[in-house]
Amino acid sequence: MGEMSTTPRYVPSPGEMVFVSIRCIQARYLLRPSKRVNKLILGVLAKAQKKYEVRVFAPAFLSNHGHMLLWFRDAEQQAKFMHFVDGNIAREVGRLHGWKGKFWDGPFASTIVANDEASQVKMLRYLLEQGCKEGLVARPQDWPGVHAASILLSARNPKGIWVDRTGLYEARRRKGNQGKVRPLDFEEELELKLSPLPCWEHLSEQEYLERISEIVQEIEEKTAARHREEESRPLGRGAVLRQNPRFEPDEPKQGPLPLVHAATREMRRRYLEALAIFLRAYREASSRFRSGEKGVQFPHGCFPPAGPFLRAHGPPAT
Repeated sequence: MGEMSTTPRYVPSPGEMVFVSIRCIQARYLLRPSKRVNKLILGVLAKAQKKYEVRVFAPAFLSNHGHMLLWFRDAEQQAKFMHFVDGNIAREVGRLHGWKGKFWDGPFASTIVANDEASQVKMLRYLLEQGCKEGLVARPQDWPGVHAASILLSARNPKGIWVDRTGLYEARRRKGNQGKVRPLDFEEELELKLSPLPCWEHLSEQEYLERISEIVQEIEEKTAARHREEESRPLGRGAVLRQNPRFEPDEPKQGPLPLVHAATREMRRRYLEALAIFLRAYREASSRFRSGEKGVQFPHGCFPPAGPFLRAHGPPAT
């Protein structure tokens, strides 16, 4: 077998902030905001957070993609959390829209965020710009869906709905319960707990709110200036809410993801060096493992590849 076709997911020990993105199939508006969609997304995130103990800093879900700033201790925790989130959002929101096919465009994308203040704030700003930079709303907090701006400015953790599909299914299976089961009885309200950026953990709640408010205000002013220059106006909340979730727009071209989000060359260099060491060790171990060598040691924090086919000795069965 040849060399691995994809780069293994990498989260340096003992954990790092990660910028994660998920995109709808064919860029369709399957995540178009509504009260129910918003509650379901928040409920899935809250359930995943509780199950896998992941720190959530900021989420932003537009109509056809979502971004999140999260903290993972390793690649295994990242994989389990995102598998749960991807699968359950697809199931619940897909069910709501009667969508039967593939929901996501592909696996989630993730990029490490350097642990300095400039890098972390840069990525928070990018996430807070969602909705404004696309020309959809005039202010970040105007976006009618799940968005870090409205959540953080409220200074309250948002609440969502988790649907216990297993319990609902079992209740409907029980003899004599036909027509007596209320789906509402299998919904649970859960709180999504947002953590402050690691670089701002020392701030008081009021100081943190002021920092967020300053960024949001700068984004609003930048957005207004751009619309004046272009003689344009944002689409607006109402038009967003009227969009068809099944609509398939022209897919925007996505450039290659950076290997690390870093605000300075020095921070980028440090992370790329660490990644290079990890990849060299992984590829060397992978090559030996795929050739059939036993007892190969892989670097900590990775998923070993599938092994070679083990052919039985002796003549083939007739």
